[in-house]
Amino acid sequence: MKKVFVFALICLMGTVVFAGGAAETKVVDDTPTIRLLTDATGIDDKSFNAAAWRGIVEFYGDTLNNTTGRGKYYDVVTAQTQDMYIPNLKQAADEEYDVIMVTGFTWADALGEVAPMYPDQNFVIVDVDWVGQPNVMEFIYSEEQGSYLVGLAAALQAKAEGVNNPKFGFIGGVPGGTITKFEMGYIQGLRSVFPKAEVVDYYANDWGKPELAKAQAKNWYDSGVYAIFSAAGGTGNGTIAQAKEYRLQGKNVWAIGVDSDQYEDGIYEGKKSAVLTSMLKKVENSSLYCLNAVKDGTFTGKVVKMDMVDDGVGYSQANPELKAEVVKAIEVAKADIISGKIKIYGTYKEALANGAVPAGLAALDD
Repeated sequence: MKKVFVFALICLMGTVVFAGGAAETKVVDDTPTIRLLTDATGIDDKSFNAAAWRGIVEFYGDTLNNTTGRGKYYDVVTAQTQDMYIPNLKQAADEEYDVIMVTGFTWADALGEVAPMYPDQNFVIVDVDWVGQPNVMEFIYSEEQGSYLVGLAAALQAKAEGVNNPKFGFIGGVPGGTITKFEMGYIQGLRSVFPKAEVVDYYANDWGKPELAKAQAKNWYDSGVYAIFSAAGGTGNGTIAQAKEYRLQGKNVWAIGVDSDQYEDGIYEGKKSAVLTSMLKKVENSSLYCLNAVKDGTFTGKVVKMDMVDDGVGYSQANPELKAEVVKAIEVAKADIISGKIKIYGTYKEALANGAVPAGLAALDD
């Protein structure tokens, strides 16, 4: 594995002189090393990749503004296209990092091909549980739980503001089982308050085209949609941009952030933000978990599931305009989810069969 060698500074230059001759003392720095590989949206997506990077930086005691260990212990490489996934994985493996981490199910096929070629290399992937290699640690999250809370927040906020028959929207990136969990939880949260709430959805089929989300958000807001939850990586930033424009004009619309707390990204005037709340998917915990496993010598290929009990998912209370009575109700619901009192369906098939969501959505389970 890639290690950093430090020469002990003994006797000026670390040379210890013995009676029978001279010897150079070499000390091995056992600090784990990691390379994060991302899709084209990179660590500036203010969402999924940013969270993974935040956890890595935190492990080394650095901050996002002071990454002193970058290049020595950790770094990141962004693939502009998917045909770079395999070459980037191989290059990182050849450079012998202790851990190679990839984020998102779009990496699954490439990792499944490369991991067996490097049986002694530790790999990590988030949002996948089907690679099944002995050297791959796979993380999945209960996105439906955190999404239920932000759906509940949007519905309760609308009710508190006296909005009659509020409409809601959901924008996804690339359709698939993971993003479906976001949508299913969100709708179930909405409908716990408004059982017949009208919900519209749209999938951009891309993680990095905010202009698509912005255009869709404008159309929906113009048609009376009150709040839009986007689980679309960098694409979802377009929803926030449109909500900022409209709230600056005095229109009562909201965006809901995802993965990271996007409150600051929604600020449009003073401390006022167009992001009512954010569904927190704490991908940084995956980074910390795998690095600590390497440090402790316990890293192994397995599936690690993070849910609300493990503080893997949650919601943001950063926006002061999120009403106190709404937060209070969400906290009760959070406790009920943890206790099992509230059951949330994570697949479209199951949610539809139980009457929890409407028919005709664009969500896909596979």
